[in-house]
Order: sequence, then C-alpha cells, then structure tokens
Amino acid sequence: MPNELFTGDFKAAPYWWDAVPRPEMPPGEPPQQADVVVIGSGYTGLHAALQTARGGRRTVVLDAEAAGFGCSTRNGGQISTSVKPGFAELARRHGRERAFAILQEGRNSLRFIGDFVRDEKIDCNFGAVGRFHAAHAPGKYEELARSVDSQPKGLEVACHVVPRSEQRTEIGSDLYHGGVVYESHASVDPARYHQGLMQRAVAAGVEIVPHCAANGIERLGEDFLVATPRGTIRARNVVIATNGYTGPLTGWLRRRVIPIGSYVIATEELDPALVDRLIPRNRIVSDTRKVVYYYRASPDRRRILFGGRVSLNETDPRRSGPMLHAALSGIFPELAPARISHSWCGFVAYSFDELMHIGCHQGMHYAMGYCGSGVGMASYLGMRLGQQVLGLAEGRTAFDGLPFQTRPFYSGNPWFLAPSILYYRWRDRLAR
Repeated sequence: MPNELFTGDFKAAPYWWDAVPRPEMPPGEPPQQADVVVIGSGYTGLHAALQTARGGRRTVVLDAEAAGFGCSTRNGGQISTSVKPGFAELARRHGRERAFAILQEGRNSLRFIGDFVRDEKIDCNFGAVGRFHAAHAPGKYEELARSVDSQPKGLEVACHVVPRSEQRTEIGSDLYHGGVVYESHASVDPARYHQGLMQRAVAAGVEIVPHCAANGIERLGEDFLVATPRGTIRARNVVIATNGYTGPLTGWLRRRVIPIGSYVIATEELDPALVDRLIPRNRIVSDTRKVVYYYRASPDRRRILFGGRVSLNETDPRRSGPMLHAALSGIFPELAPARISHSWCGFVAYSFDELMHIGCHQGMHYAMGYCGSGVGMASYLGMRLGQQVLGLAEGRTAFDGLPFQTRPFYSGNPWFLAPSILYYRWRDRLAR
C-alpha cells in the first residue's frame, strides 16, 4: 500500500471506535433458560431486546463478536427515510395503498430514531442537519428537480432544489450538477448511539453475551434450543438480527440477503476553515450514482468521513483506503494532500427487491435487508420486531407478509456482485 497516504498512527478500524471502543464485557455463561434469545447485538437486536425486556420477558442477546462489532458501529452515521424504490415502482408491485404505507414507514423510521434519542437522552451527536443529494450528471439533476415537484400527495417531505449556480452554498466542489436538500435527514455518531442503546437495554434487564456464537437452533415442542460453545439455552422465542452478517445458521434467510462491503475512510485532522469551505452547512452528502459515494464532516468538524464501494470484490481496508482517497480527491481536490487516519469496512445487506423485510419463518422472528439505510430502519424495525414477539397490535408494519425473494442457485455467496458493479459503473459513466 502507498504508505505516504496513511498517518503514522493509522488504524484499520472505525474512526468511531476511538471515542467508543468495543465494550469489555465478561465472557459469562449464557443462562440455560430464557423467554427470548436474540442473535445479533446491533441496532435491530438491541431494539428488539429492549422491547421484550421492558415487556417483562427474560431476554438474552448473543453475538459471535464483541457487542456491536458489526455495521451498527461501522456505518457513516447518516439517517434518511430509508426506502429506495419510489411510489410508482412500489405501486406497480404492491398496489397504491400498500406503496403509500411502505413509504410512510420510511418517514416513521426517521421520526422514531429522533424521538428515541431525545426521550432516552442518548448523547450521540444526533442532529437533523439535512442531506445534500448531488446530481452526478445534468440529466440526474433534472430527475431530482422533477421528483421534488411531483411528490405523492400525503408523502411530501421538506426539500428544496439547489441549482449548480448555487451549489457552493452546500458543497465546496464543482464536480456535481446541482442537487436537492432533504431537510429532515439526520446525522449521528453510530457508536455513541449504539452504546446508549446498549446501556438502556442492560438497564432493562437484557443479558448480553458477547463472543458466544449461536451455532445451532433446534425446535423442541413449543420452544427452541439454541446451542452455543458455552451451553444451550431453551427459549420460547428466537429473534434473528444478523443482517449483513447472516450465515449458515439460518440458511433460509442467508439465501435472501446479499452481503455487500461498504468501505469508509477518515482523513487526518484538517484545518477547520477548510472543512467549513467543503461542507459549509454540515450536511450529510450522497450522490445519484448507482455505485454511490456518501460523506460528511466528523461531529467535531475536523475530518471528512468518506464512504462507498470501490472494489469489485471484498478487499482489505488498507487496499480500499487509497481508492476511496482518490475518489474523495476527485470531488475535493484540496484534500489530495490529506492523509488517511482510519480505513474500515462493514457489511450491509441488500435484498433482491431493494426492500427491508420483517417476519417469522419456522417460528423464528427476523428483520433484515436494509439496503444500506440501516441506521434508522434497523432501529425502527427492531423495535417493531420486539413488539411482534410480545404479540402487540402496534407491532404491525407495512412490510409484513411481503414475499422475501431469493434467486435460483443463490446460497449467500454473491457471485454476481462484481459483474453487477461493473454494469452500474458503466451506467453511471454514461449518464448525461
């Protein structure tokens, strides 16, 4: 790797972990009996566990790694209204009423996380800073402008168009062709948010057992036996909250999610005046490329955090770092001399219909497939999942009962990822 691009104290680990390292928790023995066993200690699992524990159920959370080791503390800290397909496409697939309800769930998820952080008094640098969604081609700007003018009635969101002539008010780059600001989209320190969520779960009585993988699930009458290297737990309910880290333990789910590495770098500390020129309004930023880049200033506004997909196949963050740096420098030439202090990767989970899914299969509850928009939606659907385990009517969602698609010959290894990325990059380059 080109060592001159990396700081002397470079870390192949998330920038967020500097202030909030993975917690040192004693490797205790899991209990032999529980009401609910949750597999996965990210946003989905902890929100589900918080609901069931506050509902009076003895709840155990298992994780193969440290608590929050996965993408819940590795993401870019951007929160949107989550749902990728638009109203017309969803209406074609599911009818207008269901399409409206699905998109409304995206709005619900953004509102939920803001309310949760406020009500639980979690110190995590949450702010409704707004998103500047930049057009990488003139035609994409026209599409964005039309979308602002033709929002479905009842699903309008606060947003405004920024023409290229005014682009510098939002971003210190001339690469793009204007864009749209979505005013309610938010930013967060994902590790601080996860830490606060975990503290609330533990206070509610949730037992978290890290470094203790579930390696077998067996049905025994009305109950489940969950096998781990340190003993077996008998439980009434099992929740699968593994998203991009779903493995052979749950083969049916593994065939329905596509794990995709999302890579992020943090620059070394920069002159605050430079950060103010590059991202003057402290927005989160994304663009219209299918192989998207997303970026923002760090909460202290001393660094730029820049993420995206830069390799056809999964790779080492030490190799992806220079590629991300080249893309960052293409947007902000002033950052070409800036070195990389952190480079890391987390696995998101896509679904074949680009929708998140929640349900129950063979008696096991699950929510996953957030398609890169997991901060808000994993929190929201995790909460709803916990309510569903409790049998509460308010746990119902617009995603209930949607077909969770797979493809022939797909077993969880996304062999088609490299040609798909090549195809979408070709389309991004051809955009006019």
